[in-house]
Amino acid sequence: MSLENPIHQRLMSACLRLARRHEGLTGTNPSVGTLLVQFHNGEPVVVGRGVTALGGRPHAESVAIAEAGIRAHGATAFVSLEPCSHHGVTPPCAQALIDAGVARVFTAWIDPDSRVDGKGHAMLKAAGIDVQIGLHGHQAERDLAGYLTRKTLNRPHVHLKLAVSRDGKIGIKEDGQIPITGAVSRAQVHRMRSLSDAILVGAGTLRADDPELTCRLPGLEKRSPKRFVLAGNQPLPMNRKLFRDLTHAPTFVVAGENFDEDQRSELSRAGVNLFSAEFHNGTIALPELLDDMAQTGISTLFVEGGSAIASAFLNAGLVDRLSIFMGPAEIGGNGVAAPITEKTVPDDFVLERTMLFSEDRYSGFNRR
Repeated sequence: MSLENPIHQRLMSACLRLARRHEGLTGTNPSVGTLLVQFHNGEPVVVGRGVTALGGRPHAESVAIAEAGIRAHGATAFVSLEPCSHHGVTPPCAQALIDAGVARVFTAWIDPDSRVDGKGHAMLKAAGIDVQIGLHGHQAERDLAGYLTRKTLNRPHVHLKLAVSRDGKIGIKEDGQIPITGAVSRAQVHRMRSLSDAILVGAGTLRADDPELTCRLPGLEKRSPKRFVLAGNQPLPMNRKLFRDLTHAPTFVVAGENFDEDQRSELSRAGVNLFSAEFHNGTIALPELLDDMAQTGISTLFVEGGSAIASAFLNAGLVDRLSIFMGPAEIGGNGVAAPITEKTVPDDFVLERTMLFSEDRYSGFNRR
């Protein structure tokens, strides 16, 4: 089968790597990669490359076709996601491939958008183009997790990160944030932030830790995600770093209907956005909050809150990806127990990878 051809597999791998180049930078559209390839005596020659442009347009297929020009005729296209079939701001990408004279199309995953969802593939087949679906589909599903979750579940893909001591603690009682992991692990966390649309903490973390919630890796500062604080009806200290400098990223306070009106006005004057929250049994209704976030185009949410926030997301079954960084030291009896450790991860999560970052051990899990 064509899907088992090692050359085709290698080309789709390259296509997926190309798509990651603009991950998190394409607005509400997914970052898609496209390669147009001519085969000469069985050897592939890439004649056009495209990745979804910053902000979401033009789409990858159009970029690759423009680069290939007349060489697109008779070419094989490798596309990380099914070409769109609907008229929007731009014409359908499936039609663009047809008009360019492409002979064959490999796609990694079907677009679940109700306006597409197989219709792009159907257009291509109706035009006599050979279509192969699912090449490196597992990897494409991982790469597109945010977009796919938003389209199928109407909420962002939630990535929970925890730094845990060797004895299963995430901090010291009444002592705020303490260093558990080293510089290499912290750099990895900043990289994760750079690939997320939004980052979220609770009011307790804001008070105790005074976080900035930005990406501070050299060259990636502009990729800081939108910042959300779950306040509910609790007053917030206005002297925190998050509120002192709003130039890094849009900042939101998730407030309930009984949130202090004077502080609501103060936050608005400072440039902080107020995000309304619904309550269920006295706590913020997380499913409704995530639904509201998705409606604003947020596809990926990075949760860095403390034990209460982490437990709330885990207990609600709203965590899709789990990253646990375990430091080498023990905290002891005065420590705050982690809501979850490597040994207590539920069975519906599967361990994807483990890595060592200096003295720290990283374990990454995905929900089955």
